[in-house]
Amino acid sequence: MDMSQSIGTASDRVMAALVSGLELEFGRGAGEALAHRFLEAEEADFRWDARGEERWIGAYESIDNEEFELDRIAICGRLDGKWFCATMLVDGDGNTHGMMGCRQFRSLVRARDAMLDAH
Repeated sequence: MDMSQSIGTASDRVMAALVSGLELEFGRGAGEALAHRFLEAEEADFRWDARGEERWIGAYESIDNEEFELDRIAICGRLDGKWFCATMLVDGDGNTHGMMGCRQFRSLVRARDAMLDAH
């Protein structure tokens, strides 16, 4: 039996679970507002976890001469019911260190095309 699910279904379930948990803790009505604030505060991590595809763009050249190297990776995925394409800064262990930009799209096709065109 195949237990796979689409990217959209998985990310929608994560958001629903977050809202549900926050409503249990803080009361009905507060959950969705708090979930969106939490999402904004941790947006790069949520988007990285919600990615369905990724493409290496190149090394990130920091003006701060940081001790570790970061890569620029274009991703596309679905979060909170919306398709997106974002450019992420990621270390060699696959941990995100920031987001350089993000655009939302109405379809997977457009988000994927944007990811493939990213440079």
